[in-house]
Amino acid sequence: MLEGLNVLVVDDNSDSRVLVSVILETYGAQAREVASAQAALEAIAEIQPDLIICDLHMPGQDGCSFIRQLRSLPPEQGGQIPAIALSGASDEEKNQALACGFEQFFLKPVDPDGLIEVITTLIQPASSLKES
Repeated sequence: MLEGLNVLVVDDNSDSRVLVSVILETYGAQAREVASAQAALEAIAEIQPDLIICDLHMPGQDGCSFIRQLRSLPPEQGGQIPAIALSGASDEEKNQALACGFEQFFLKPVDPDGLIEVITTLIQPASSLKES
């Protein structure tokens, strides 16, 4: 279902990173895990992922400041990579996450089927554009 999709998973919680990566890989995606916003920026420069899944609450640079920094980059440096925000807090953060530059918001704990549905909905338009 997600074959060929290269996803960067950004979360300071290793259990959460591993869970999301296992879900992605089960559906055919390739996942790379990093534990901080700075590591994510370095990985983006290196691998140019098709999608980013990022926790909102990380020490140092949080998910919103990370995505704002990413969105300030030109497209060829990753500035337009689709991104999903993850949060273990309340649904109230959804508007904040969308306002700071994420395309989608997903509440923890991660429901595998729900996450895959959000991903496929988000990447469907991009896939259609690549084929035409």
